[in-house]
Amino acid sequence: MTNAGLALLALATFALPMSAQTPSVRRINPPTLSAPTGYAHVTVGSDGRTIHIAGQVAADATGQVIGVGNFGEQVTRVFENLRLALQAVGASFDDVLSTTTYVTDMSQLAAFREARNRILRPEQLPANTLVQVVALARPEFMVEIQATAMLRAPLRD
Repeated sequence: MTNAGLALLALATFALPMSAQTPSVRRINPPTLSAPTGYAHVTVGSDGRTIHIAGQVAADATGQVIGVGNFGEQVTRVFENLRLALQAVGASFDDVLSTTTYVTDMSQLAAFREARNRILRPEQLPANTLVQVVALARPEFMVEIQATAMLRAPLRD
């Protein structure tokens, strides 16, 4: 192929819309989680491996708040929702790289750790940032955790 032909091929390749060059982001809302309002529960990056899980709260699949007034019960439900979100893309807590935990009362840190340690193994703990906030989306929510995970192999359709 001539230099002019190579230049045309390169120009045609770069002129394609980005979506034609790379896979798009996938948005997943597992039926095992409450119906989201204005967000996706799980997004899969265009690499097919990077998973972002929206902040999970203590709500069941119908949106009913679990453990009103009981921090430990809410943490347990939040981790269950994270497990369900991970499961929707074939992942587990072993695949979680980092989490951000939002609590409305830092004095509940011991209850958070106790519930977390019942669910996760010590070697499974991800990098975590813990932040106290004034309030979450609903006044009944006491804790919310978002997560980033990495699949070992790209997610297939």
